[in-house]
Amino acid sequence: MREINALGRPLSTLPEPPALSEHGPARIIAMVNQKGGVGKTTSTINLAAALAEYGRTVLVVDFDPQGAASAGLGVSPHELDLTVYNVLMDRHADIEEAILPTSAPNVDLLPANIDLSAAEVQLVNEVAREQVLASQLRKVSDRYDVILIDCQPSLGLLTVNALAAAHGVIIPLTAEFFALRAVALLTETIDKVQERINPALQIDGVVATMYDQRTLHAREVLGRLDEAFGDKLFETVIRRTVKFPDATVAAEPITSFAPQHAGAAAYRRLAQELIARGGAP
Repeated sequence: MREINALGRPLSTLPEPPALSEHGPARIIAMVNQKGGVGKTTSTINLAAALAEYGRTVLVVDFDPQGAASAGLGVSPHELDLTVYNVLMDRHADIEEAILPTSAPNVDLLPANIDLSAAEVQLVNEVAREQVLASQLRKVSDRYDVILIDCQPSLGLLTVNALAAAHGVIIPLTAEFFALRAVALLTETIDKVQERINPALQIDGVVATMYDQRTLHAREVLGRLDEAFGDKLFETVIRRTVKFPDATVAAEPITSFAPQHAGAAAYRRLAQELIARGGAP
């Protein structure tokens, strides 16, 4: 009997992701939502780890001055001399030297810390200021199958840089009414970047996060998401669980912290779904 998803429909049967005979060039995906607290960093870390379990080489770009993705992958952002900030602002900085291995196999990290907050102001005077990240990622693109950019909760110049560098966008969205209202502004920004800077940019999908099926509100919002996004809404729904903050404290993905947990299974399924849709090789 087929499993039923959160919308009450049978889940699609997804094929096992095929093994890759070679790696790269990477498909770059920006994880974007200007609203904070929607599970963006959690989704970036765990999707990266799940893709890596399927043999994909993944680079996580921490593009948030809070450095949450760096901390979540076991790197102390305050002790770093070389971060994504240096890669953006210093033409002599080597992106290869800034990239760090993580405890998750096949997952590397381009870390960030509070220094990145200065880049928003400093980039204003740069030539081709929206393309700085894209030009740097091109130097390492052939090493990876997927590059995931964990964006800050803002639609400023850093996020525009991420969108200019990306092939696709994944929008993590909590099943709450106020989160839903913010999406219109985000999709408008994506449309503008697509029109003016990056014509190849597309929305890969919207993933519902922190879902609590016990509340009528969450079920209603999920229904609204389904109406608004249709096929763009991933079938996989990430349910609310205490295991995610526990894994964050342990500084590792849930796929290794609690590999048998339903949360780990959900991110593995999200990775399968992304690959099946052509959003990742």
